[in-house]
Amino acid sequence: MAELAFISLGSNIEPSRNLPAAVRRLGRLGRLRALSAAYHTEPVGPPGQPPFVNAAALLETDLPPAPLTAALKETEAALGRVRTGDRYAPRPIDLDLCLYDTLQGTFDGVELPDPEILERPYLALTLAELAPDFPYPTTGEPLQAIAGRLASGADLHLDAAITRAMQAAAGLPAEPTRP
Repeated sequence: MAELAFISLGSNIEPSRNLPAAVRRLGRLGRLRALSAAYHTEPVGPPGQPPFVNAAALLETDLPPAPLTAALKETEAALGRVRTGDRYAPRPIDLDLCLYDTLQGTFDGVELPDPEILERPYLALTLAELAPDFPYPTTGEPLQAIAGRLASGADLHLDAAITRAMQAAAGLPAEPTRP
């Protein structure tokens, strides 16, 4: 039975190339139902690295959380990501499973739902574009409400060109739904 997986995408090394490439590869893991817009954001972590471009994807998949997470890591590696001890290092692509339907727990080291959704505007806002009324599993609060609470502290800048390239890579309509 297919489940809904909410996946965050980020890149601060050639995002105009790597984000659409990641979207194409996500389509091999299930059916892409929606993509958020792409936004320039300041990096989390130590200063001095390039800004990120962040987005989110809604994937309908038959893969359970652990195999899906493994497939996301394989996709990252295929697009040139080399994991180091520095979790804030610049990277061509970062793919994280944030929500898997309403599942709660830790699966292969991945906490679901991702608690950072409640703290990081770039996660809350992009995920809310995918399914505004979807309830955050531990609180029941709709994603749109979480995004609304974090929006005032958000420093996100739309990148229309990368958004269009991602939508084209997914074969989805050119305009994402925005909360």
